[in-house]
Amino acid sequence: MNNFIVFTEFILLGLSADPHILALLFVLFLLIYLLTLVGNLVMILVIGADSHLHSPMYFFLQHLSFLDIYFSSVTMPKMLQHFLSLKKSISVWGCITQSFFFTLSGGTEACLLSAMAYDRYAAICHPLLYSVVMNRPLCTAMVSAAWVMGFLSSLVNNVFIHKLHFCGSNIISHFSCELPSLFPLSCTDPTANKLLLSGSSAFLGLLTLSLILFSYSRIISAILSIRSSGGQGKAFSTCSSHLTVALLFYGTALFRYICPPTGSLLEPVVSIQYSVITSLLNPIIYSLKNQEVKAALQRMLRQQMCSSEEGVFV
Repeated sequence: MNNFIVFTEFILLGLSADPHILALLFVLFLLIYLLTLVGNLVMILVIGADSHLHSPMYFFLQHLSFLDIYFSSVTMPKMLQHFLSLKKSISVWGCITQSFFFTLSGGTEACLLSAMAYDRYAAICHPLLYSVVMNRPLCTAMVSAAWVMGFLSSLVNNVFIHKLHFCGSNIISHFSCELPSLFPLSCTDPTANKLLLSGSSAFLGLLTLSLILFSYSRIISAILSIRSSGGQGKAFSTCSSHLTVALLFYGTALFRYICPPTGSLLEPVVSIQYSVITSLLNPIIYSLKNQEVKAALQRMLRQQMCSSEEGVFV
């Protein structure tokens, strides 16, 4: 049966209807988006330019930074446009396309975070075998597998969304097009779609989360065996920040995609956490607090300054 879509666009209610609040939200989220772009772009450039950072950990971080730029750019430009626009609409196909890339980004990030956790486990718990185990082909395969898993999860769910008939209300109580927000607008029974989304989200989320928790439990066990209290404190500080960001991402994403949608204000707030805030925090938590990254950034800035000075004196 072909889809019969009564309307050609959805209306996104966003975060508020008050013009004054919308103006403040525009400034806030524009700042967040620009910081996200700059922070992650700096990470990509620094890791690519400095040979000291050409290791598996930074290989994953570089891909994470690219993914965070991609993830935030799926929804943020449209959200910013709607903050200043009277007509907060998006075409039906545009909405479905956004939901596809949104689900792709989220699934890929979950897999990539688990790959990064395994990398840290291999480095800390098996340092002598680390360079052998985490070789370049394996790292490339893990990143490729993360994208493939995210793509397949998104493809399966978004293919079946075309089986639904949208009619009646076209108002989405959200700032972006996510699959849980589309189901209540369907005139046909979306139960199968809900079960598919919940099942695929639970499978992918819990599988990758289990790997993260296993990796960090072994890492913490190894840290406890360190005799130096200073070494323990530094390692715990790093691991706790990594684990906190991962748990915030997983906790909010699984809550959103496994629990039935209610249309409450909590849902867009939860979505902001895993789709906006996480992409902002990742370069800070994973990289900019890292002494090696700071040193590489300083070297790159010194090289740029020296090049500029040489250009002046020539």
